[in-house]
Amino acid sequence: MNPYEHKRQWNYLLLVFAAIIASGSLFYTSYLVKNIAKSEHTRAEIWAKSMQQQLSSDDNDFLNYVFAVRDSLSVPAIITDEKGDFISSKGLDSTKTFIDTREKGKVQGKLSGPQYDPQYFKDELESMKSQHAPIKLDISQSMFGNNYWLVYYKDSMLLTQLKIFPYVQLLLIAVFLLVAYTGFNSSRKSEQNQVWVGLAKETAHQLGTPISSLMAWIELLKDKFNAENDPLLLEMDNDVKRLEIVADRFSKIGSKPVLETHSVYAVVKDYVDYFKVRVSNKISFELTGDTQLKAGLNIPLFDWVLENLLKNAVNAIEGTGQIKVFIRGSVSKKLIYIDVSDTGKGIPRSKFLTVFRPGYTTRKRGWGLGLSLTKRMIENYHNGQIFVKDSELVKGTTFRIVLKRMDA
Repeated sequence: MNPYEHKRQWNYLLLVFAAIIASGSLFYTSYLVKNIAKSEHTRAEIWAKSMQQQLSSDDNDFLNYVFAVRDSLSVPAIITDEKGDFISSKGLDSTKTFIDTREKGKVQGKLSGPQYDPQYFKDELESMKSQHAPIKLDISQSMFGNNYWLVYYKDSMLLTQLKIFPYVQLLLIAVFLLVAYTGFNSSRKSEQNQVWVGLAKETAHQLGTPISSLMAWIELLKDKFNAENDPLLLEMDNDVKRLEIVADRFSKIGSKPVLETHSVYAVVKDYVDYFKVRVSNKISFELTGDTQLKAGLNIPLFDWVLENLLKNAVNAIEGTGQIKVFIRGSVSKKLIYIDVSDTGKGIPRSKFLTVFRPGYTTRKRGWGLGLSLTKRMIENYHNGQIFVKDSELVKGTTFRIVLKRMDA
């Protein structure tokens, strides 16, 4: 199993574990809410019964007890008659329950005390009706002419807050975990980048001495055997120069590369010509497209991009195959498109994004860094894009590089 797949499995396990915790929290809170709601329903019934008993009992001591029980209940409630007219209320906001009509009464020559605010009670009554069915009180034997009253009630503030609390709690936990994960991940990536930059620069430094020695030995061989144009020595010279370019690449990691305007076709052709003589002759190469397009390139890094794409293409081809590179431009969008296609084994559509992540590889000895570095060099250093344009299993894959035109 490659490191990326292993990491993804751990992410799934952590996600499942978080889901279990969240579900457990919601289940337990739901259990508490149901029990408190049942308790509040009982309180509302007790209050309703106390009102009914108040109307039918003449025992003052018993009434005092009933009033004490009734007043101790904290469930907001409203009593209406069978026509829906207001009778009484309990547990509502005292600052909004009544309006003072005395000033209005003075103007009209009448004196009257505080009266209930119809609109406030109407709103509260609608809220109570939407939450619970009313409790019906039979008062046909009382001094009132009504046959029954209806007691409406709603959840207390405690119950309302308890219903919302688990979601607020989960939201806060999610935000905390997201911030913590982002901070930890950023710190870890920064530390990893510093390690990789240091390792890359040290590698470039270590390669410098043997490369210089190889270049000197090749020149001595040319002079000693008078083989200035010997094809073997020329290819050895090309390989040593390629090593020098590789060392230069590593030395540039961690610093902002300088982009210069170059012909895209010429740069691609130079590398394809170098690369194709170093792979099996069963694989053919074809380069076509506009030769006049120019873009800002850092040649050592862009060659590295081409190297990774072409090596992946070669590895994907089992036996005989073909690699095509097609270059075209868009005047309206001021872009250059470079399509690298192969006739290899293809990539599943579900892996189109995964192939660019560090650690993902289908080869037993692969590190899974080639396409990850390629994406970084194109997007971060060349201000472009790279993605899998198309792929079909057994038939092949096309990668597309998008660069900004410098000649438009």
